[in-house]
Amino acid sequence: MNEVKEALRTTEQNYKLFLQQQFTFIGALQHTRENAHDMIRPVASISQVQSYMDHHCNNSTDKRILSMFLNICSDLSELCHKLETVHSGNDVTNGILERCKLLLSHSNDLSAIRAKYPHDVVNHLSCDEARNHYGGVVSLIPIALDCMKEWVNHAEKLPWHAQSNASGGSAATENRAPQDVPAMAAVSQTPPVQPEARTPVSNKDTVGVQGSKHVLKKHLNDLENHSGKCKGPWKPPGRHA
Repeated sequence: MNEVKEALRTTEQNYKLFLQQQFTFIGALQHTRENAHDMIRPVASISQVQSYMDHHCNNSTDKRILSMFLNICSDLSELCHKLETVHSGNDVTNGILERCKLLLSHSNDLSAIRAKYPHDVVNHLSCDEARNHYGGVVSLIPIALDCMKEWVNHAEKLPWHAQSNASGGSAATENRAPQDVPAMAAVSQTPPVQPEARTPVSNKDTVGVQGSKHVLKKHLNDLENHSGKCKGPWKPPGRHA
């Protein structure tokens, strides 16, 4: 879609240059029609302009401006075919595209079309020129450009466009995933803490505890022995029965 937009912008810029020379274009058509003795019928098709340039153009200025018109028409026609390759479209976009392709067909009769506001190409012609000779041919490019813009506006709103953006995000995620694999592997390979990893009690501490228990036991035994010896009534020392 970005490529289509860029091609459309380029064609618009070329048309702006051409539009600045509309009087030169009308003069070239007038000269070639006179040379072709074809002053009655209107200029009503791209093939007619091509014929005037190929067979009845006598100066470089007329040939340059007629060639510029034909090149822009050719660029628009190629852009139509490019739009077909972007996506299959729906009824609306396909209808716009078919209308644009018909407009740019070399044999299509342009005599009845007129570019409306905001385009003012017809207003730059005299009433006779606009009505009977050049109103259609000067309206072709701006109308075709409007069709292209309309197609782009509708195409960007279609679900496929959102899905394309979403898939682009998924692709980015997939591209990042392999980079995350080593880090994840490193985490998974970290050995768990085993019970043996706890700080062990030293032998010295064990001996100390066991020694304390032995002293306590001996003290209790001594108390028991002493209490056994003291059975019976107590008599003061030195006084016997």
